[in-house]
Amino acid sequence: MRRTRIDSARRLLAAVCFALISLAADPSFAATKIQHLVTPGGIEAWFVQDATVPLVAMEYAFAGGAAQDPADKPGVGYMVASLLDEGAADLDSKTFRERLDRRAIELSFSIERDRFRGSLRMLKEHSTEAFDLLHLAVTSPRFDAADVERIRSQIMSELRRNSTNPNALAGRNFLKLAFGDHPYGRPSHGTLESIPTIKIDDLRDYVRRVLARDRLKIAVVGDIKPDALAKLLDQTFGGLPAKGDLTPVADVVAAKPPQRAFVPLDVPQTVVMFGGPGVKRHDPDFMAAYIDNHILGGGSLSSRLYREVREKRGLAYSVSQSLLWMDHSALFAGTTGTRADRAGESIDAINNVIQRFAEGGPTQKELDEAKSYLKGSQMLELDTSSKLATGLLQYQTDGLPIDYIEKRNSLVDAVTLDQARDVAKRLWGHGLLTVVVGRAQAAAQPAAIQPGGAQPAPHPAPAAH
Repeated sequence: MRRTRIDSARRLLAAVCFALISLAADPSFAATKIQHLVTPGGIEAWFVQDATVPLVAMEYAFAGGAAQDPADKPGVGYMVASLLDEGAADLDSKTFRERLDRRAIELSFSIERDRFRGSLRMLKEHSTEAFDLLHLAVTSPRFDAADVERIRSQIMSELRRNSTNPNALAGRNFLKLAFGDHPYGRPSHGTLESIPTIKIDDLRDYVRRVLARDRLKIAVVGDIKPDALAKLLDQTFGGLPAKGDLTPVADVVAAKPPQRAFVPLDVPQTVVMFGGPGVKRHDPDFMAAYIDNHILGGGSLSSRLYREVREKRGLAYSVSQSLLWMDHSALFAGTTGTRADRAGESIDAINNVIQRFAEGGPTQKELDEAKSYLKGSQMLELDTSSKLATGLLQYQTDGLPIDYIEKRNSLVDAVTLDQARDVAKRLWGHGLLTVVVGRAQAAAQPAAIQPGGAQPAPHPAPAAH
């Protein structure tokens, strides 16, 4: 849960609109030299100095994330992320947020499975104050009781809404089906049962264990000099503990397909989420799998799943699939929505498309077109300071080299048709994990489970053909 600071964003946009020229038309932006900055205090960052607009964008992440929540208290990290900008040191929540708003500083925190992330964006002239406020937030959060209870109430309201949201239920139950009691299978935003039990001491303990310098990754893009940035980074993060105290997280392979689960919910549209074990980021087959996924269902209107399910059969408005990789596991996961009386037909169609792709893999034409698209789209994905900072942070957390941007297209080109076909069989040749959320007629024979907690069918149904 993050509040959108609309007024701040508008003021920030207005302040720089005179200098905003389309960066998408300038491919040199993403190719700008990436510096490996090491501060006098030993803090490292990837940095691109760019004076196109008087902005500075920083993305950073601490190892840990939702996987560090206590097993009996999922949602601790999410509550911390929701509270770090609710006052720090001698600034109460109202005063802290007024200082952010006055300078149009965008400061936010979020939680992922393996990362506790933060984002900071400001005008160049307000860099010192922005970094100072961030320093206070990460080193001296207040966690005042009134603010904790207000945020707790907001999270509880969100969870109640999600208890009848088919997309939220599908995602939550899919992870439970895939990972069971592993930390990846727990709801990162907590549950209606766990959030009321979280105490202020739990929040402080999470900050102490996770917000540390030893596994901090930072990416900065903008109009600031290296020496000035180094000083600000030391002032901001130098007071954090040198080492975190993370609970070890075991490697895990997602549940073996085929398995199917059903969540009964009286809604007009049935949501289907499907997937299975994937490939980790450093798997030698990762790039081939990435290209295969684009061909099969990567969100493109030309993907096989979209053509077969949407265009030819009209079963759904959209259908897409993604690769998901984490520190200790990996998945491929897709989703679609359809009428309850056509859910079984939709699942059959998805299974058939995926089975055919596993058996034959892509054609040479599909492979060539996917490579061309993925190479061309890279610049559009990195065409602003915020996008580039986000991308550079992702490369760091993935353990990729600092020159990965320059190497990526050659890695795409190196994938052969034989490799792509082998990976298609390896990844998609074993059936699917499927979660169906909707009315009873959409169940297509899986065992029913109750909203809020999925369990695999006692006798998993085979994938439909």
